[in-house]
Amino acid sequence: MNEASSSHILPRSRAAGWWLVAAAGLATAVMFGPRMVAIAAHARPHAPDLALFAAQPMVIQLHILAAIGMTALGGLLVSLRKGRAFHRTAGWICVALMVLTAGSSLFIVGLNGDAWSLIHLLSGWTLVTLPIGVWAARKHRVQLHGRTMRGLFIGGALVAGSFAFLPGRLMWSLVFG
Repeated sequence: MNEASSSHILPRSRAAGWWLVAAAGLATAVMFGPRMVAIAAHARPHAPDLALFAAQPMVIQLHILAAIGMTALGGLLVSLRKGRAFHRTAGWICVALMVLTAGSSLFIVGLNGDAWSLIHLLSGWTLVTLPIGVWAARKHRVQLHGRTMRGLFIGGALVAGSFAFLPGRLMWSLVFG
């Protein structure tokens, strides 16, 4: 496939992916929306429940702290100027926090009995894709690095983080329950 034809196909494939995500989101909203809205209507936002946090196993505490740190630092990295010393240093810290978050999640089970659930696919994807983003940065392949790291941040921190705050989950209880 030559360069001209691949650039012609790419926007359509991206649009198809977004349509698929939108369809999945709509189906989820139709199936679970009314129940979640009913639960959310009784939410009482408050400071994090530190007693509940302290009662969790160490691996869950580590996972939560690493995820919060990675989300905050990742947000800065995405929004600030790239290529400076801060970006490089904070980037390595963010990579370490991402590995810690994804790695610790492999030891957290419970949604699916004592087995891994579908969310663990994201952890595996993160652990496989993260070295590609680091490699791209080291080889000065800026576009590949940017796409890889933004994708990991959006998928790993924002999307997975959003699911963590669904009613009935631990993060919901820590902040809203």
